[in-house]
Amino acid sequence: MTKAELVAKMADAAGITKVAAEKALGGFIDAVTGSIKAGDKVTLTGFGTFSAVTRAARIGRNPATGAELKIAAKTSGKFSPGKELKDLGGK
Repeated sequence: MTKAELVAKMADAAGITKVAAEKALGGFIDAVTGSIKAGDKVTLTGFGTFSAVTRAARIGRNPATGAELKIAAKTSGKFSPGKELKDLGGK
């Protein structure tokens, strides 16, 4: 699903215009991104949790030459699905 398709489904489900749905989606993304950058978790019960994960600096290896190289520490976003998303398989 593309962003445009998601906006269209949101607009239809909420009975609002696509412009309003796109603003709402943009606001949601901004709020989650800002919270994660501030070090907070965003939990949507039943759906999942957005959080920040920091990977420590480490030594890697160039597979072509075998030479060691330093890989810097990095923080990125993570999504952990909630129970409803985990149970989609139904088996």
